[in-house]
Amino acid sequence: MDRLAAADLSSTWALVPLRGLEDAKTRLGAELDPEERLDLVVSMATRTLAATRDAPQLHGTVLVTADPAAAELAARFGARTIVQRLPGLNAALREARAAAIEAGASAVLVLPIDLPAISVEAIEALLADAAAALHPDRPLVLAVPDRHGSGTNALLVSLPSAIEPAFGEGSFGAHRAAATVAGADFVEHGGPLTLDVDTGADLLVAEVAVAGIRRAGGRGAA
Repeated sequence: MDRLAAADLSSTWALVPLRGLEDAKTRLGAELDPEERLDLVVSMATRTLAATRDAPQLHGTVLVTADPAAAELAARFGARTIVQRLPGLNAALREARAAAIEAGASAVLVLPIDLPAISVEAIEALLADAAAALHPDRPLVLAVPDRHGSGTNALLVSLPSAIEPAFGEGSFGAHRAAATVAGADFVEHGGPLTLDVDTGADLLVAEVAVAGIRRAGGRGAA
């Protein structure tokens, strides 16, 4: 295996995958009707894009989507948009990573839109943890587990890519193992980004923890 470059966070780009506004979060169908689910997705996407735009340590955002409406939303926040051509989340992230590399990225930070506690402060705390772990001779991988410790809610990878995205069941362990194989330093970051919204139970937890989460019955504000 070729020796990977040491981590460099001087030009970190956010990668935001969004399959589509209307077909996202279908697992919430029992809790939210289609209109309410769309409101939730738009609200969370807006929060995410605003946070990545306003985070001073991020040099840009690439949104990867197959939905023109999502692309229009991203444009309001100055994000670059690429059209998703290959099926699957990990393939979409590889496409977004290529666009970020072309723009001069030295590291990428994957941020799904379903993190209700996303904020500039949360991004800054994550990047501070990453900066504190930098080693002059090794690449870096930082991952945020979900509240169950199984999935990955955010993933920072130094470039050239220390590891490939492996989102899906058990992805946190997969990302940790891949970092070990690659000889990269691995950092586990906790905090508010461990909250995500995939199920009705997640929505209840998020609603308690984060003001402004919209759910069935119209409670909350985007």
